[in-house]
Amino acid sequence: MDPSNRELYALLHLDPDCSDDDIKRAYRQWAQIYHPDKHRSPQMQSIATHNFQRIREAYDILSDERKRQIYDIYGLEGLRSGLELGPKLKSREEIRGEFDRLKMRQEEQKLAAHMRHSGSFIVQLSIVEFLKSFDSPPVITGMTMSTQVQAQVSKVDTAVMGGSMYLRRGLGGGAITLVLRRQTSPISSIEILAMAGLRSVLSVQMSRQLSSHSTGSLGMSVSLRDGLVTISNTWSRQLSESTTGTIQLFVGPEAGVAIGWQRQGKKNAGVAEVKVGVEAVGITGHYSHHFSSKSKGRIAGKLGNFGLELELGGEKKISEHSSAAMFCVIGLQGVSWKFRYTRGGQKFIIPVLLCATLNPVIVLGALVLPSSVYTLLKVFVIKPYLLKRRRRKSLEHQRLTASQVLEARTLAEQAQALLKNAAERKQAREAQRAGLIIKNAVYGDLKSQNDDRQGPQLTDGGIQDGIHLPPPYIDVTIPVQFLVDDFGQLQLHGGVKKAGLMGFCDPCPGEGKILIISYSYKGESYEVTVGDFDELHIPQEAHKLPTGQGFSSINLNQAD
Repeated sequence: MDPSNRELYALLHLDPDCSDDDIKRAYRQWAQIYHPDKHRSPQMQSIATHNFQRIREAYDILSDERKRQIYDIYGLEGLRSGLELGPKLKSREEIRGEFDRLKMRQEEQKLAAHMRHSGSFIVQLSIVEFLKSFDSPPVITGMTMSTQVQAQVSKVDTAVMGGSMYLRRGLGGGAITLVLRRQTSPISSIEILAMAGLRSVLSVQMSRQLSSHSTGSLGMSVSLRDGLVTISNTWSRQLSESTTGTIQLFVGPEAGVAIGWQRQGKKNAGVAEVKVGVEAVGITGHYSHHFSSKSKGRIAGKLGNFGLELELGGEKKISEHSSAAMFCVIGLQGVSWKFRYTRGGQKFIIPVLLCATLNPVIVLGALVLPSSVYTLLKVFVIKPYLLKRRRRKSLEHQRLTASQVLEARTLAEQAQALLKNAAERKQAREAQRAGLIIKNAVYGDLKSQNDDRQGPQLTDGGIQDGIHLPPPYIDVTIPVQFLVDDFGQLQLHGGVKKAGLMGFCDPCPGEGKILIISYSYKGESYEVTVGDFDELHIPQEAHKLPTGQGFSSINLNQAD
């Protein structure tokens, strides 16, 4: 079920897998609170009428098996479109089958029209002479450009066309590559590659999944210049949930064997390969670690008859589609920096040669200088700028949604007013038996507010351009206490957005939200923080606060 299609379950405080009896029981409970006849005041009757209509609509849909099936798959939009009137949609299986067929057609159309473009542009610079005398400007020693377009021709066919050009020390060259790939079955594929240019090659490779944990491939390539043939065979096996091992055999001019290992974890990843062949003998590998969702560090190295080289650096995501990286490369061929900017599928790389020999002083400077400059920029320039931009965007979004949020808050507070008496009775009953008493409950964007010390704290949103900006949270102590059942327990169902609960609202559309509940049970203090779609059961021993520690101070200076 789509999480967005659960607001009616939240309104009646139901699990999405609830039974018909659960729906009837929940409706009767809410009707006792919100039926207009239960209230004498004209104002309270008006509030009750509005909320009772919401409850009644939710009950009418969820209690009707056919409507509920359509709602679970398509949401309210599916019901309003008249889908339930279709003569062929009589069962849940038929509805889901129709939905799956529609989704498959959309995926096929998307695949047929889908194209991906990627490329790279590399400019090699040398500042060796510049560092010696400061009279010679940086020199461009080489340039490489490559581009590639991949198109999904059909559901099983993929075509890739690419080209590359390079210029180095006054000499240049290039190549054009065409790849045709077909998925011959769910477990096998065939790929044909043709390359024309400095290297003219024609190759064919067939791959097959041998078991649930292993794959194999067999390939043959022919050099169109000298007619030399190379045959390759690769076996790959998944050694664990995150680790894969690979063995490659080559027969021909570049005969040899390569053994590889790859690990892909949540926070780190590593690759290592040992190769023994006629032309190359050595070991290569790299390891990367994610410090956060936006930054990672990387170390790579290679050792063999092709040289000795060590690469250290890191990469930072600067927007949704772009990232910047810098590496220090140390080897027998010298010391250099490598800058890389990635935007979508495009890479711009600038290697800068600092020294043509392995100079210890240059090595130390190359390692220390970038990290020092980055730290200073991050602390005094980047971080303040990002915080300022985030606050500005957040404030602008609040301004645009202010009227919508204020209206939702008003409706939520009105719904709470009708719950207040029942919530107070439950609280008094729990107090008599030293049961579950909700001391404070706050819902909204609280985590980022507290983490950002320079940003707005838990106070009133203020006034911007004459528009009242409500705070990005709401006090929900009353509705949470009301949801405590007759057994002195509270359950919030997983996968259901809490903004849909009666007496709640979305105080900050588009922002991440959490719910903080402070409560007492048998004279002890407890506190818990739960995500917007997370399940919650209280009381729990894990929520108990240390002896002598009171509840967290959550200041709710809300403007009326």
